[in-house]
Amino acid sequence: MSAMAFLPLDLQHPHLVVVDGSKLVRKLLTGMMSKILPDAVITECENGEQAKAVLLTQPVHLLVTALALPDMDGTDLAAFAREQSTQSYFPIIVVSGEVQERLEQRSLSQHVTDYFDKTWGMEALASFIKGYIAPEEEVGGEVLYIEDSRVVAAATMRMMKKHGLGVQHVMSVEDALQLIDEALQNGRKLPDIVLSDVYLKGQLTGMDLLKIVRQDKAINKKQLPIVVMTGDSDPRNQKQLIQLGANDLVQKPIEERLLITKLLFQLRMGQRGRRLPV
Repeated sequence: MSAMAFLPLDLQHPHLVVVDGSKLVRKLLTGMMSKILPDAVITECENGEQAKAVLLTQPVHLLVTALALPDMDGTDLAAFAREQSTQSYFPIIVVSGEVQERLEQRSLSQHVTDYFDKTWGMEALASFIKGYIAPEEEVGGEVLYIEDSRVVAAATMRMMKKHGLGVQHVMSVEDALQLIDEALQNGRKLPDIVLSDVYLKGQLTGMDLLKIVRQDKAINKKQLPIVVMTGDSDPRNQKQLIQLGANDLVQKPIEERLLITKLLFQLRMGQRGRRLPV
């Protein structure tokens, strides 16, 4: 993936494209993005062919598309944007009610920057898109970070701290579980989010972490979001991570803006979820 996975904020009039077969949905998305970025130029397309014409003739800085379009799958439009368009890399966000199912099937496209499940609602979608076109670096939160490579950990911690996140780094799942147990036993607040590699020193893996936290300790995704970093491209293993309770996956090698956007989004959703009845 290109290093440019976010909207360049120095653009005076960024061009955003919204693709959806529903006129109502297009208007809702357009209105929401206009509030976030008042100077943006927003083009509405009702199908994939219209969007293709825009991609071939105009510079685009963000594409938001439905997964199911009247004439094609949104992932096919994303593939066209990457393979046929001569433009620089720009974020492509797919919105659908089938995201969880496709995550579990690992049938999502490598051409898409990120996916949003529309069952989470428009407020959450606004927060999600804002993370790409006008990120709030000041969200804040404490990250429990599990990584056994000191070199990788140092680089990743610099990324997170630069964006205002507190980080507690441990080398193993065993150490992380000890901290979680101490917080539970002493009535202290859990970390705001966990960021973990899959394969680590020690006997326990990132998959074991998910099993223990979600099943044995019965801590749900709202109470403790867990984002898993993986270099494993095997769809079966990625599917298993999602099914075991990972909130999201980040593919290695880590791209800073994508990682930070995912962390900030999960932090906002987790903070909102903890204010609601579980």
